[in-house]
Amino acid sequence: MLELIIGALLLGIIIGPLARLVLPGEQNISLGMTILLGALGALVGGIIYEALGGTETAGIDWILHLVQIVVAAVAVVLYINMQGRRA
Repeated sequence: MLELIIGALLLGIIIGPLARLVLPGEQNISLGMTILLGALGALVGGIIYEALGGTETAGIDWILHLVQIVVAAVAVVLYINMQGRRA
């Protein structure tokens, strides 16, 4: 379980900023939240990928990473919208 959490946080360091990069405009969120949303996107994206029949590949699985980035981008958008309603 600890390995899963550490792995997700490490992926979050990469996937979170990539998710913000694909979104238009400026997102006013902290680096820590970016990493957490990236980690969430990595975990949920991996689950979705496996549920849709994705399998482990010998090399880099670009489709898996694309799904993870899309899920993280959706998480960033949802977070920004929730923050906007509170303000």
